[in-house]
Amino acid sequence: MKKYLVIGNPIEHSLSPRLHNYWMRKNNIDAIYEKKKIKEGDLKELILDIKKEKIHGINVTVPFKKTVINYLDDLTEVSKKTQSVNTIYKKEDKILGHNTDVGGFEKSFTEIDYEVKNKKIFILGAGGVVSSIIAGLKNLGGSEIILSNRTKENAKKLKELYSDLKILDWGQNTDFDIIINATSLGLKKEDNINLNLQNIGKNKLFYDVIYNPSITNFLQEGKKLGNKTINGRLMFVYQAQLAFKVWHNILPEINNEIIDLLKT
Repeated sequence: MKKYLVIGNPIEHSLSPRLHNYWMRKNNIDAIYEKKKIKEGDLKELILDIKKEKIHGINVTVPFKKTVINYLDDLTEVSKKTQSVNTIYKKEDKILGHNTDVGGFEKSFTEIDYEVKNKKIFILGAGGVVSSIIAGLKNLGGSEIILSNRTKENAKKLKELYSDLKILDWGQNTDFDIIINATSLGLKKEDNINLNLQNIGKNKLFYDVIYNPSITNFLQEGKKLGNKTINGRLMFVYQAQLAFKVWHNILPEINNEIIDLLKT
């Protein structure tokens, strides 16, 4: 039986095992998918386990999407561009890092039939997934991307990848069409972003990368103010679908049963 993992810290909230194990059963694949909370010091051993084929694939989540790159043999083009990895596999005796977050993020907008072209976007956060979000927004034709992060140095590192990125101090506000929470603020019920959004107007899109819980305080506030909201569930499902294809060469079906499976 083959073994697959999702690694991160925290990892308790991840629904990846629920999704991948369902697809593997549906496609008669003799494998198991588990989640594992790790520290950075564990990465070297885990990559070695892929080389030895004790593990056959790994998904990577917060906070290791960038740091894991140091332990890999090579990157696919999209991972080189974003400097972010969320899917690892072995090919021709090399351990490769790939990024399905970009494709998953883009597909989430297609699914809700929302036009990103010429929109002004405000991103909160500068973690490992943000470079993928920026790449996706550019592919979809976003006109202007503004970013704010609690640690400004991390925001500046993203500007090295995307020179036209605009950076605001944390707590500053700006006009926008779309606001994206890409921080971990929202994983806990008591989490609040503490950004004054009272005067932004209506008909904006509030997008939270967090999918569990399905409604964060950020999304609740967006709805209260008369705006459209979306959580990260669609992005999560579509990035998982693309990772499954990389590992098993099967594009699994996404249907209502899958969406129900992920309800929390």
